[in-house]
Amino acid sequence: MSRIGKLPIPLTSDVEVTIDGNNLVSVKGKKGTSTLKVHPDIVLEKNEQELVVTRSSETREQRSLHGLYRSLIFNMVEGVTNGYTKKLEIIGVGFRAAYNNGVLELNLGFSHPIFFVPPDGIEIEIDTKTTKNTIVIIQGIDKELVGQVAAKIRSFRKPEPYKGKGIRYLGEQIRRKAGKSAAK
Repeated sequence: MSRIGKLPIPLTSDVEVTIDGNNLVSVKGKKGTSTLKVHPDIVLEKNEQELVVTRSSETREQRSLHGLYRSLIFNMVEGVTNGYTKKLEIIGVGFRAAYNNGVLELNLGFSHPIFFVPPDGIEIEIDTKTTKNTIVIIQGIDKELVGQVAAKIRSFRKPEPYKGKGIRYLGEQIRRKAGKSAAK
């Protein structure tokens, strides 16, 4: 058995899980609703306060899908109850971010600003008060989508190794390089 796949998914009273005949799982909570089409060989059983994911045979493919679908459904339950958050830190002189009318505007030292429209289900906030650097907060119920949006925003100006300027995840450590030394 898969170590992850055999663990039951705990369900709280504010989470409603429905499984239809086509293995379409729908999870509804206080933050929203999320759906997932599960492989036909994976069996889902709903008990009072937990959801159990099992597989029908021991083939290599089904063993790999077992833990995958358990993790995906667990992430859906976690997302509709608490949500997911990623924080990005913008470091650099003159580097700014603003979020107006559903568009994130980034000034990152280029000759032009970068405009980013987040996909549906993603909320973006800008925090400039807590630290001296600008913090971009990305929130949503889909763990994969939140991580993908954070990676896309980070890719606009990755942190460089000499001065550390750019966009990095909050708390991320950048390996710094020594600059040129003067000739003697």
